[in-house]
Amino acid sequence: QVQLAESGGGLVQAGGSLRLSCAASGRTFSSYVMGWFRQAPGKEREFVALLSRSATTYYADSVKGRFTISRDNAKSTVYLQMNSLKPEDTAVYYCAASPRWTMRVYDYDYWGQGTQVTVSS
Repeated sequence: QVQLAESGGGLVQAGGSLRLSCAASGRTFSSYVMGWFRQAPGKEREFVALLSRSATTYYADSVKGRFTISRDNAKSTVYLQMNSLKPEDTAVYYCAASPRWTMRVYDYDYWGQGTQVTVSS
């Protein structure tokens, strides 16, 4: 079992930045692929960023060049640095853990409770 808890969301103006954190506890955090996903009102949950055990990253086209995913295995924490935020980035952001390299929501076994990010225009 892995327990995940996100923090760092909030209200920011367009063009601003936020850093989300996801603290993990439980089984070996470093053995999991970590992902960030988001869900806007009335929309399906979508992939945002992916980070492998060896620090390989992959991003959705909509955030590439603006968002950066990273992890600190010593702190069992994964981060999402979000720059140049846009109103369309408004959503609840979730971190998730999977034993597989995948962007599919349904392949993730463990989820946090989510943190709200709101970008005003």
